[in-house]
Amino acid sequence: MTMETTGTVRDEMRSGVGEFGQVEISWAVVSDVGLLRETNEDAALVGPGMVLVADGMGGHDCGELASEAALSALSDTAITGINRTRDSVIGLLSEAQRQIEDIDTADSGRRAGTTITGAMLVDNEGVPHWLVLNIGDSRTYRMSHGRLEQVTIDHSQVQELVDAGFLTAAQARVDPRRNVITRALGAGMEQEADFFTFPVEVGDRIMVCSDGLTGELTDDSIAAVLLELTDPAQAAQALVAAALEAGGRDNITVVIADATAIPQAAESQTLESADR
Repeated sequence: MTMETTGTVRDEMRSGVGEFGQVEISWAVVSDVGLLRETNEDAALVGPGMVLVADGMGGHDCGELASEAALSALSDTAITGINRTRDSVIGLLSEAQRQIEDIDTADSGRRAGTTITGAMLVDNEGVPHWLVLNIGDSRTYRMSHGRLEQVTIDHSQVQELVDAGFLTAAQARVDPRRNVITRALGAGMEQEADFFTFPVEVGDRIMVCSDGLTGELTDDSIAAVLLELTDPAQAAQALVAAALEAGGRDNITVVIADATAIPQAAESQTLESADR
């Protein structure tokens, strides 16, 4: 069974199992409005070879339209090798930027925009790799060999202060500037995406989330849930429930994708590369 595009996921839970390029992925998505917001400007997308999250901004339906535009654009990504896929993503992000800048925000008084992050399954000389992209402060993580690693780097004011040594990571979590982002699609901001690549390994878990999760839970708390619950749907639901219990002050969206099988030849090449 090949992976089918879910369409935009918002205010619901979906899960499934599918194959892309012979890599078997077990996945789940949960998106929740949270306890304080009136609308859910987050959205997620699972499609052939991709898991993505967008966190919209702009108020009322403007943020929803922005996150929808970003995910709809990237659903057309031509996924092949690393370089061609990256080039396709860059072009589609530019198209999404134009669409978002055209959203009428007269009623809200705020310019529409969205973060975007996630991972795509690409080929690198016969070895499946994850290609991770990011604009903004939504995050993509990798759980591998029992260790949780934040793959992306936040485009935020507090992250710049942490990088410069003016704040610790703990201080950044409670700093009043923690929600100020420095890159986004739309909102009159810089749209340049960061990209990261690494081989797919059986047992690896990719988690993509909006800051509604990471604003409520520490990485240690997230890791504990991901280690305890092996079923993606149970883990995603538990993370959202924990974020709600911690305050649920923002929209919360979580996508989990587990690599459960990869082609034997590709797996051998991955192991050989790791041994070098």
